[in-house]
Parts: sequence; C-alpha cells; structure tokens
Amino acid sequence: MSDEFALIQQYFAPFSSQIGDDCAELIIPESMRLLTSVDTLVENTHFYSDAPPNQVGYRAVATAMSDLAAMGAQPVAATLALTMPEANDTWVHQFAQGLGEALAVQKVELIGGDTTQGPLTVTVQVFGVVPQNKVLKRDGAQVGDAIFVSGPLGDAAAALTVMNGDWPGGLEHREYLLTRFYRPSPRIDLGLQLLDIASSCIDISDGLQADAAHIGRASGVKLAIDHRRLPLSPALQSVPVIARAKQWAMTGGDDYELLFTVPASAIAKVPKGCVQVGKVVEGQPQEEGGWKHFAD
Repeated sequence: MSDEFALIQQYFAPFSSQIGDDCAELIIPESMRLLTSVDTLVENTHFYSDAPPNQVGYRAVATAMSDLAAMGAQPVAATLALTMPEANDTWVHQFAQGLGEALAVQKVELIGGDTTQGPLTVTVQVFGVVPQNKVLKRDGAQVGDAIFVSGPLGDAAAALTVMNGDWPGGLEHREYLLTRFYRPSPRIDLGLQLLDIASSCIDISDGLQADAAHIGRASGVKLAIDHRRLPLSPALQSVPVIARAKQWAMTGGDDYELLFTVPASAIAKVPKGCVQVGKVVEGQPQEEGGWKHFAD
C-alpha cells in the first residue's frame, strides 16, 4: 500500500511535466480565450462499485472533455482530484491506465491535481482554447434554426440495463453498449467545425429533452424535437418495444453527443453524420426531464 505522494509519482507523474509544483503554468496563445470545465464521478452514482477501474479512468476524462467540445474548444490540459477510501495499488494502476489512454487520445497533459482519502470520487478539470468571439454558447438559437445531433442517442441508458442484467435487445449488442457508456467519444473535431456554423450548442449529458430545454431557456425559444427523426443505433433498434428505445434517446443522458442549432442558410455546411431532429420555434422551453441531482 502506498501513500498519496508515492501514488502520484508512480501512477500519474508519467502523464505530466509539471506535477511537483504548487501550481501549473498555462501559456495562452494570443487572440485565444481559455475555457475550463470540471466534472465529478461518484461511485454508485456515476459508476457501479464493480466497474473496471481502467474504464472509470477513461470515462472521467472523456466526459469532462465533452464540455470543451460543446463550446468549440481545443483541449490543452487536465487536472485530476482523486478521493479513495484506501490506497489500493492494483485499482490505481488500472485506473491510471485508462486515464492515460484517454489523455493520449486528446493529446493533452495532466498538469496537476490532488489525492485524498474518503468515498471514491473522481474529479477531472479540463482546459481548452478557442478563438476570441467564436465560443459556442447556449443562448444563440433563433426561431427557424434547424436542430441537429451528432450521433445515435440512448445507448448509455441502455448500457445500464446491460449492467443490471435486464437488457431486452439482441445479446450481440451488449459490448457495444458498455463501450458507449464507459468510453464516450467527445466530439472535439466536430465542435471546432461548428464554430462558424452553429448558432448554439450543448453536449448531451442530461438527456436530449433536458439539454434541448437548456438551450431553449438560454435563447428564449423552444426546441421542437421530432421523435420520428431520433437516430438510434442498431443496438437500440433491436429492442422489441421501440418506444422504450426512444424514451432512452430522449431522457437517458450520458451520450455525450452534441446538440446544436444551425441557421437555414448554413444547413448545407453541417458535417456528414449529423442528423437533423427538429426545428427552433417560438414558445416556452419544454419540460426538462432527464437526470437531475437532488431531485425527488
């Protein structure tokens, strides 16, 4: 069993050139803005206690990076705050492997963090840069804009049924669904492409319905979603009751796809693979639904 300093040096220092000082130094290129976001994963809230440690490490980075994608930022660095009930070298070694893999995919460095004792909690803070005056936000949607999503929805919610042993679809889809839950793909490249196209953007973490309401409330409009257009993976299409699959797609959350609006004049510029799922209209934002901490 190791103490906190030994754990940092053995498992996390290899991902960094700055760990060891009290603060990390970031140099921001001229004409750029620094964006930062932080996400926390708590055992038995965001992942089960028997979840593979490497998958937890990968997911912690990927979900945090998705916030940068939603605002069109290029990732540059990350920090980690890890709280554990005990210093389990085997668990930390596997966790660090997944964390390092996700950092390598995004080509970013771990520049610092903290390690403490307590209930298992993983907090990753990410930093990104974006050109001045080009940040994607939630408050730019206009009546008449088209609504797009970047990929299939509902897979992460369906993955929970795989973990619980009550997945109703084809058995051949189980591994795909678990991968979609543990290893989401933050749409960094798409976010960069949307900087000159989208009028608003958000990542789908709380569920399509809830996140559409977030944009609607910020923009003073309503995002009207056409349920017939929801993109479903072959896994969800294998579910006997398709209404259940569509419910996962609307409210399940944890997909980490992008939801964005585009003026009619820019629809032809939307990258391939994105799916139009509705239109921005006048009216009040719909009820949010989706996941909320502290809700009854």
